[in-house]
Amino acid sequence: MKKRKGLYSWLAALLLVTVFASGCSGGGQKEGGAASPPKGEDGGKQVEILLGYYSSDSSDTKMKELIDRFEEQHPNIKVKTQSAPYGQFYQKLDTQIAAGQAPDVWLSDGVYVMKYAQRGAAKDLTDWIVRDLKAEEYYGLDFNKDAEGRYWGVPQGIQVGVLFYNKDLFDKAGVDYPSEDWTWEDLKATAAKLTVDAAGKTAEDAGFDPASVNQFGLTFFSITEGWFSVMKSYGGGVLDEKAENSIVNTPENKQAFEWMVDGMQRGIITDPVDLKSFQSNTAVFPSGSAAMRIGIYARVQAANEAGLNYDVTLLPKGPDGKRVSPVIANSWVINQKSSDEKAEAAWEWIKYWATEDEVQKQWTELGEAVPVKKSVAQSDVFLKAGEQPANRKAFLDSLEFAQTLDNNAVWEEWVGKFNENAERAFLGDATIDQALSDADAAVQAVLDDFFKK
Repeated sequence: MKKRKGLYSWLAALLLVTVFASGCSGGGQKEGGAASPPKGEDGGKQVEILLGYYSSDSSDTKMKELIDRFEEQHPNIKVKTQSAPYGQFYQKLDTQIAAGQAPDVWLSDGVYVMKYAQRGAAKDLTDWIVRDLKAEEYYGLDFNKDAEGRYWGVPQGIQVGVLFYNKDLFDKAGVDYPSEDWTWEDLKATAAKLTVDAAGKTAEDAGFDPASVNQFGLTFFSITEGWFSVMKSYGGGVLDEKAENSIVNTPENKQAFEWMVDGMQRGIITDPVDLKSFQSNTAVFPSGSAAMRIGIYARVQAANEAGLNYDVTLLPKGPDGKRVSPVIANSWVINQKSSDEKAEAAWEWIKYWATEDEVQKQWTELGEAVPVKKSVAQSDVFLKAGEQPANRKAFLDSLEFAQTLDNNAVWEEWVGKFNENAERAFLGDATIDQALSDADAAVQAVLDDFFKK
């Protein structure tokens, strides 16, 4: 895989497509008179809600089954659905929110919950959560809590980062599998033994060519499955606790960048140009072209489909013993503009999803996410869902030190600015000091544009 020179984008550009929102009609209207709400089977008032979610073929089928079951248990609530593949769903949703026609309850990518909250689209769920949910029974409730302690969503499923490793590649090299005691330096030292160029030399051998790597020690990309965990475990980060100010230009972040840039320059870690040689950024590990990867739970599916002999373990510690895993709690949120009746019906849906073990078990069987309810996540339904990975408990253990991705109303915007400047350092087009300084200014400008207006 010959490296090319120059600066290339290593995240997919946002697809700019204009879509038209479709409204949903309300209850029946009597001819010549005021609206008369229909009655439910038990004589109560019938309420119809629109539920939105992003979907795939398998998840769409299961979601419809769970909705049917919900309607049987709640005869006064009728659920209409709006679903589409991920990108299309959010394009339409943003348009609907702007037009005041968004669903009453929708499935939010975890990184967008605070965007909806801070832009006035999501309803504050604090009182309902405190009243109806027992925090100790769930993973991830606090991942949707803002700096003032308000809750804006309830997790539907959780993605948390761990270290994936290809056991066959380790065995072939005669290298011990990763340990939970590893630091990032331990990872890099082992990754060097597992990085192989076109001539069969490892990164430890004389004459190794970092410009023609056939097998990488570690595949690395993006905020979630790349730089976030390294920076955080080194004591750095991007935003302050309120997620309103940049803290990019710090000694801790410089140290983390020195670790990353050194690994990329030596050919041990995939850099943005290396990733261009693959069908997608996520394809490197399943293809057998990398011995390790930082990965969220959703990556289990691709590894299993590829037939890899692999397992997972905790991400490494930083120099001071700090360990941080990235986490995304994909969550149900309720439309701030929905009527009280519809919001309350939407909350019944969220309670149904979160509190019923059977619902959680059926969704877990799809293999898309870590279950939210501890009683299910800690059972064989999750822990023994398949032969691989054997160490599924690593995902649960990682939630103990997981951190959200500095989510806020302008998350996509500041991540884009940060990536542009980080990439310059990764490719040697700027010094680390310059890249961090420029990233700090660019991120702060995005934050100021929103929070200071």
